[in-house]
Amino acid sequence: MKNRMKQLRQEKGFSQEQMAEMLGVSRQTIISIEKERYNPSLPLAIQIARCFDTIVERVFLLDDDEG
Repeated sequence: MKNRMKQLRQEKGFSQEQMAEMLGVSRQTIISIEKERYNPSLPLAIQIARCFDTIVERVFLLDDDEG
């Protein structure tokens, strides 16, 4: 699954550490998600989208749905 998490995080001016604190996860989890090595659970994906004031589909994309 592809994601726009790093781009959206930078647009909001959040550091990886700030994102981790907001979400109650480790900074390593944020790094792993941004590098597309780890797909978050649905509850975490929803929390991430809420941090960006958007919907899950704007942050996370299925590989065949990159457009």
